[in-house]
Amino acid sequence: MAHFAKLDRSNKVIKVHVVDNSVITDENGDEQEQLGIDYLTKLHSHSWWKQTSYNRNFRKNYANRGYQYDGSKDAFIPPKPFPSFVLNETTMRYDPPVEYPEDEDTRYVWDEDTISWKEN
Repeated sequence: MAHFAKLDRSNKVIKVHVVDNSVITDENGDEQEQLGIDYLTKLHSHSWWKQTSYNRNFRKNYANRGYQYDGSKDAFIPPKPFPSFVLNETTMRYDPPVEYPEDEDTRYVWDEDTISWKEN
């Protein structure tokens, strides 16, 4: 199955649609993103689509509702969870300014007020 993110005018993901691989396969047996875009545009009368990879094989992250597509990075970027988190330019995900504690016996939650991890 192939997955396509439906984007609004600001490239924010509205929804992810699934289409059969036969829809995006050309006469040579090669997958073509544009075939999926054409199919979905005709089906939904909406023309802003980008293919996304469930296995993160391309565009860094699997698109979900609320993610932003960045064309210059060709990546889906999740919403920023906290103001102090920083975008990792390699993974295109937000990292906390302090690494998660390596204590396997304790669960932690982020505390934005103190910019630290607190026991949960």
